[in-house]
Amino acid sequence: MLTEEAIDALQRAEIIYGSIRAIKLVRNHIRPSAIVKAIDDYKKLDELPENAIVLSTGDPMLSGLGYLPGKVIPGISSLQIACARLKISQVKVIPMTFHGRNMNPEAVAFELRSGRCVFLLTDRDTDLAGLCDYLECQDLSSEVAVFKDLGYPKERILRGCTAAPPNVSELSCVLIGQFS
Repeated sequence: MLTEEAIDALQRAEIIYGSIRAIKLVRNHIRPSAIVKAIDDYKKLDELPENAIVLSTGDPMLSGLGYLPGKVIPGISSLQIACARLKISQVKVIPMTFHGRNMNPEAVAFELRSGRCVFLLTDRDTDLAGLCDYLECQDLSSEVAVFKDLGYPKERILRGCTAAPPNVSELSCVLIGQFS
């Protein structure tokens, strides 16, 4: 979900780096003369030319490439889309990322006890069932929504609760809390 600012930057770019998936998503906004390269080593991103544009899918300032030098032009974030889909005010939501990180069940429990919803970025290693069991044992029964492919044609929202959470088998977003 690109903004007009991002589309304009892509159309002016001379050098573009990104994952193969990211490049495919924006291909129709890239001018034919631009040099486009797939990123094969994310540890060497700081070695890219200064005028290169780096594509980042997802939320660059939540769990993405927003740490790189240069200007960050975000798109519409998965947090915004998830809240809009369930009609939940973003001021009620605390984002956390478990994508490539260890899960901290107590941090989630703390936010739920405070009356907030928790927005999680997860991956295939995230143990959502284990987190939900922990929350149930803490008397924090909550609604759970798993968002897959947000903003894409095959978008899916799977709803459940901490007693019977939806399955998370790949990169996705999860919202836990009292939605109404």
